[in-house]
Amino acid sequence: MPNKEIPTFEEWPFRVPNLEKAAASAKAATAALEAAQTPEEALKVFKKHEKESDLLGNACTHAFVLFTLDSTNKKYAKAVAKIDEGMPLVQVEENHFAEAMLHSPHRAYLEKKLGTHLFTMYEYSLKGFDDRVVAEAVEENKLSTEYGAKLAAIRVTYKGQEYNLPQMGKFLQDLDRDVRKEASQAYYAALSTHVEELEDIYDRLVHVRDAIAKKLGYKNFVELGYIRMQRYDYNVEDVRAYREAIHDVVTPIAAKIMKAQFKRTGIRKPEIYDNSLVFKTGNPMPKGTTADKIELAKKMYDALSPETSYFFRFMADHHVLDLEARPGKQGGGYMTYFPKYGIPFIFSNFNGTKGDIDVLTHEFGHSFQAYMARKIKVPELRQPTSEGCEIDSMSMEFFAHPWMDLFFDEPEKYRYAHLADAISFLPYGVTVDHFQEWVYENPNATKAERDAKWHELEEYYTPYKVATYRGCTYMQEGHRWLTQAHIFENPFYYIDYTLAQVMAFQFFNLDRKNHELAWKRYLKLCEMGGKYPFRTLVLRDHMKDPFAPGVVKKTVRPLLQVLESYDIGE
Repeated sequence: MPNKEIPTFEEWPFRVPNLEKAAASAKAATAALEAAQTPEEALKVFKKHEKESDLLGNACTHAFVLFTLDSTNKKYAKAVAKIDEGMPLVQVEENHFAEAMLHSPHRAYLEKKLGTHLFTMYEYSLKGFDDRVVAEAVEENKLSTEYGAKLAAIRVTYKGQEYNLPQMGKFLQDLDRDVRKEASQAYYAALSTHVEELEDIYDRLVHVRDAIAKKLGYKNFVELGYIRMQRYDYNVEDVRAYREAIHDVVTPIAAKIMKAQFKRTGIRKPEIYDNSLVFKTGNPMPKGTTADKIELAKKMYDALSPETSYFFRFMADHHVLDLEARPGKQGGGYMTYFPKYGIPFIFSNFNGTKGDIDVLTHEFGHSFQAYMARKIKVPELRQPTSEGCEIDSMSMEFFAHPWMDLFFDEPEKYRYAHLADAISFLPYGVTVDHFQEWVYENPNATKAERDAKWHELEEYYTPYKVATYRGCTYMQEGHRWLTQAHIFENPFYYIDYTLAQVMAFQFFNLDRKNHELAWKRYLKLCEMGGKYPFRTLVLRDHMKDPFAPGVVKKTVRPLLQVLESYDIGE
C-alpha cells in the first residue's frame, strides 16, 4: 500500500531541480558502473542511480504539474523553462549510462536480475538521442511549452463573459440550437485569431524535429518518432494497414451512428454546432458539483473492487485530483506519477458535461495501473508504452458503465453516448496519425499545404463530419488540428488511443459475458506494467492483437447491437 503518511499535494515542497547536478550524478554513475568489479557491485550502482533518477523525475513532474495548473505563474514558468533547457544535458548522460549498461561485462547477470526488455529500452534510447542534438532538443522543448501556454491563454468572449476553451464545452452542447450556434461562432472566431501563431510554432517544431532526425542519421522524423514512442514490435507498415482497417470497417459504422443521431434530434440540415447534440431532449449531464462527483466516484469504486475502493479514496484524501477548468489552467487532461510518494496525480477540466465522467474514469484507469504496478522495482518497467497505458484507462471507462446511474438521471443515454463516441473516435484518431506521418515525410510543406492535407484526410476518414463544416470557415480551411495538443507536444502519440480503444472494446465485450474473467485479465494487464512490449502484453493477457487481420471487424461490429439494446427513447 502507498504510504499513508504522505502529506497532501498542497504541502509538498516545491524545489527547482538542479539539472547540472543531476547530469554530474548520472556521469558519476556511469563511471562507477564501468569500474564495477563484480556483478553485485554493478547492480548496486544501477539501483542507486535509479533512486536518484526517481527523485529528479519527481521534482520535474512537480514543476510541470504546477505550471499546467497555473500557466500565468512566473515562478513555475521559469522552472519549466529551466527544465526544458537543462534536461537534454541530463539525457546525454543518461544515454552514456545506458551505453555502459549495454556494454557491461556483467550484462548477463544484470539482464537476469532486471529483465531483457530493459536492455531493449536502452538500445532504443541510444537510437533516439545523443549529444549531437542537444541544442535542437532544447528548442523543441521550448516550442512545446510555448504551444501549451498559448493554447491555455486563449479566451472566448461569449455573452459578455470570458471563458477558456474547455469552459465553452457546456454551451457547445446546449439543447437550444441558437445557444450552440452563437457559442460555436464565438469559439471559432477566437481560434481564428490565433491560427497564424499556432501554425508558426508547429512549423518551427516540424523543422527542428526533422533536423534532429537527419543529424541522427534517419531519413525523416517518422523513423525517429517511432523509436521515441518505443514501438518495439510494430512499424509504419503495420500502422498503415491498421488505419485502412479502421477506414473500411469503422468509418461506415460511424457514419451510420451520426445519421441516426441527426434523425433522432430532428435536424435536417446539420451544421457543425449540431454534431455534439446526441439526443433531442439534450445530452446526458452529470449530477452535482465536482465535490459531489468525487463522492459518487467513491461509491462506484467501492462497489467495483477492494483495490479500486482503497486507491480512489487514497487519492481523494491526498488532494491529487485537480478536476475543474479555470482561467490560467491548461486544457486537456492527464495522469502523471510521483515516484517519491508512490502516488499519481489526475489533472482535468470539468465543464459540466458528460465528458467530466469520461475523464474521471479514464484518468483513474491510468492511476490505477500505476498503483497495481507499484511493486515493480525497475522504474522504467512500471508503466507500459503509451498504447498499453491507454488500454488501462479506456477499459476502466467501460468497467464503470454499471454505475452510471449514480452520476446521471438517464444512465442509458450516457452509456449509449459514451459507446457511440468511442466508436466514432477511431476514424478521427487515425486521421491524426496519418496527418503526422504525411507532415514529417514532407517537412518543407507550406502551412497552407498542411491545412489542405488535413482537410483531405478528414474527407477520407470522416466525410460525414466534413459535410457539416459548410458554415464554419475555420474548419473548412483545415484548422481543426491546431487544438490537438498531441500533434504539437507528443508527435505520433495518437494511434495509441485507437489501438487501446479496440482493446478496451475487447474488455467491454468480455465484461458483458463474464465480468470475473474480464476483471481478472484487466488486473493482470495493470500488474504487468511495462515489462513487455505492446503486442506481447496483449497476447500474454490472452487478448487479441488489434493489428491481426479481422480483429478490428470482429471487435467493433458487435457493438452496433449493443447500441441498439440501450433504452434511449426517441
